[in-house]
Amino acid sequence: MRQYGMLTALLLIVVLFQIWTDGTLLLPNNVSNLIQQNGYILILAMGMMIVIIAGHIDLSVGSLVAFVGAMAAVMMVKGGMPWGLALALSLLIGAVAGAWQGFFIAYVGIPSFIVTLAGMLLFRGLTQIVLEGRSLSPFPGGFQNLAKGFIPEMGPYTQYHNPTLVIGLVALALLLLREHRDRKRQLAYELEVLPTGLWVGKCVAIAAAVIAFTLTLASFHGVPVVMLVMGALLIGLGYVMRNAVVGRHVYALGGNKAAAKLSGVKDQRVTFLVFVNMGVLAALAGCVYAARLNAGTPQAGLNFELEAIAASFIGGASMSGGVGTVMGAVIGGLVLGVLNNGMSLVGIGTDYQQVIKGLVLLAAVGFDVWNKRKAGR
Repeated sequence: MRQYGMLTALLLIVVLFQIWTDGTLLLPNNVSNLIQQNGYILILAMGMMIVIIAGHIDLSVGSLVAFVGAMAAVMMVKGGMPWGLALALSLLIGAVAGAWQGFFIAYVGIPSFIVTLAGMLLFRGLTQIVLEGRSLSPFPGGFQNLAKGFIPEMGPYTQYHNPTLVIGLVALALLLLREHRDRKRQLAYELEVLPTGLWVGKCVAIAAAVIAFTLTLASFHGVPVVMLVMGALLIGLGYVMRNAVVGRHVYALGGNKAAAKLSGVKDQRVTFLVFVNMGVLAALAGCVYAARLNAGTPQAGLNFELEAIAASFIGGASMSGGVGTVMGAVIGGLVLGVLNNGMSLVGIGTDYQQVIKGLVLLAAVGFDVWNKRKAGR
């Protein structure tokens, strides 16, 4: 239930709004728009999930999104800098900001809540100073494609976008290969696995979902560029958290910091790296958001930290740390994104949308608490 509960909830929400909107929700253009609208939140949610797993919180990411977007605007609009170089420098600014906060948290010992609260005020003020209270635009077309662009069409003319079909087939093959490899490894170590019938059913469900999603995107303009970015992050961060030593140390610190330190985990270095990673992802989200708006604005990033935190907890993070997955953060972000999009399509006001999202977050955390009590009994 803990592993697949929120994924099941996402599917039920999709089915509900697909019926409620008379099929508008899953139209190819709306699916592409849904991905592009929520790309920056999903990027933030991946980083925030790792921070929460480590037993910390980051309240500064929304302000850092605004500051990096402002700096990108200054470099490209005022300075005429090539967009590729400006993007690289923007990510470097995010890394420095994350290192700044990580130093005080990891090596000075100030709680992350206080440090990132100070960072939220600091970066918001710097944004106002850099932009002098006004918006800067427009950005070069190449930079805008980071949020609005699609991968180009190639190959012979068909009814579908050819590169998207290829990407979908490769993704499906890798997912099924991973399922087979994981099951084989678990059997080799005599661990409990799903019965063969259920496992085959799971693989069929994965294949059906990937094929349907691929055909939906391929019938429009194809895969959005921001989706490729998110896919690369999901694969890379997921691998690090599952298989790399530093990823396992993050889980160890969040689960039991004292035991982890006694086991030889370098807690200060791991915490520092977690916040550097969060800074880079916040900078990337800031660039994506600025590219989507085609402007650096002082009001950018408002409440983004709350959206990222909510996505993480909805996706399975635990308040006590040590629990959660990067994929879970993406699922939690998609739950919020589908709710926002579906409620807008059916004409529900923003006031009621906030109420519903608050109840969803409360239900997700309540489920986590109930699950722990049940396991304890």
